[in-house]
Amino acid sequence: MLYLTSAVLGAALCCFAYLGLRARWVDGSLDDYVTARNSQTASTLGLSFLASGMGAWILFAPPEIGAFVGPLALAGYALGSALPFIVLGLYGPKIRRALPEGRSIAEFAEACYGQGVRRWVTLVSVGYMACFLAAELTAIGAITALLSDVPPPLVIIGVALTTLIYTAMGGLRASLATDRWQAWLLLALLLAVGSVTLWRLPTMPNEAALPSIPVANALSVALTLVIAVTAANLFHQGYWQRVWAARDDQSLGRGAWLGGGMTVVVVMMIGGLGMLAAMSGAPLGNPPMPFFALLSNAPIWLTLPALVLAVTLVASSVDTLQNGIASLVVARSEKRGVSLTTARWVTVALMIPVVVIALQGLSVLRLFLIADLLCAAIVVPVLLGLWQRMTPVAAIAGGVAGLLGAILPGWLSQGSIITGVVAASFPGSIPTLGPFVGALAASTLVSVLLAMVTKKR
Repeated sequence: MLYLTSAVLGAALCCFAYLGLRARWVDGSLDDYVTARNSQTASTLGLSFLASGMGAWILFAPPEIGAFVGPLALAGYALGSALPFIVLGLYGPKIRRALPEGRSIAEFAEACYGQGVRRWVTLVSVGYMACFLAAELTAIGAITALLSDVPPPLVIIGVALTTLIYTAMGGLRASLATDRWQAWLLLALLLAVGSVTLWRLPTMPNEAALPSIPVANALSVALTLVIAVTAANLFHQGYWQRVWAARDDQSLGRGAWLGGGMTVVVVMMIGGLGMLAAMSGAPLGNPPMPFFALLSNAPIWLTLPALVLAVTLVASSVDTLQNGIASLVVARSEKRGVSLTTARWVTVALMIPVVVIALQGLSVLRLFLIADLLCAAIVVPVLLGLWQRMTPVAAIAGGVAGLLGAILPGWLSQGSIITGVVAASFPGSIPTLGPFVGALAASTLVSVLLAMVTKKR
């Protein structure tokens, strides 16, 4: 079975590489490499938003939330996963008109506030996406160990190298081309694996009930997830690239709504499997992994498609992240005389530390939460950039206030600033609402107040 599994996964990765390399524009410019400007239809963008946003995380987090917190928190997670696409769909046309030759969230920040804010936004965005990359590659290693005898490092390196080949050569066009096929593949595999998993569920006991916690707690978890996921994903450069890749404003809006709608359906569907697993009384494992618990002792004809599904999910998000990070780093390279070849080597170089971290098998959930919180602290000041009263001072002060607001709830409740800092670093990797609300409220309040009292630009 080892050789069969390795052959199937290798074939899938080779197909992705072929599709990506076939889509590259050999004579394209650096601008086309990082934006594929004004070239993509609504359907391509919708499938790309779905594929690039869906990673291996959907096989872990939504089923666990569904199994232990219930449908209300799961709905919050689904909404939070889709909301960044909707925000960019609504806000994107204004960004395109204000910055028609733009390439990144960092350039948008510079156009609004100057170089200082651009560097800050770039740092936060690259840090978040690096955490995302490490998490995805770590996850595929863990899934490989659960479902097969293939050595996890082999799959981690295989996915990283394959996606690197076609993204380094083809840029954003290669990522968009593979996203389209990967989206249809993951929908088909998810439907097939989910259907068979439902068929293998234990008989539902008469006293079965939906998992639930007190409504106030469920709402708190749901709101935390909406804020964390939305704020962080608005710093996902891969999504911002698609703002300028859209053929026109209508294509961007329709693509965003299509991708957001499909994302909600996918997250609710996979999370529903977790709820059904908990209701059936099936052993969920320790640590609990409801989706994979349903695959325990499953035959090879079921575990193999599930593993291909996981590889597809990881590849579709990793290639977007690779190209997104590279585009941030080389966004102004043409002005400095840097070539397209250099941009490709930047893509390769950025992956080396990420793969090294992924091979350690560490838990990156806490890092993810910290990165989410950093994004939440500055997302409002950045998005207020098109408001004519906003100034660089108001934006920077709002971001600093957001960081202080994140530690304020723990500081006030425990009476110590050190305790507040520790609480904002999410000990135990447990998401809590206080730091996120504090970050959003403080950054918004200070930004708006300073913008109102300082000189209009």
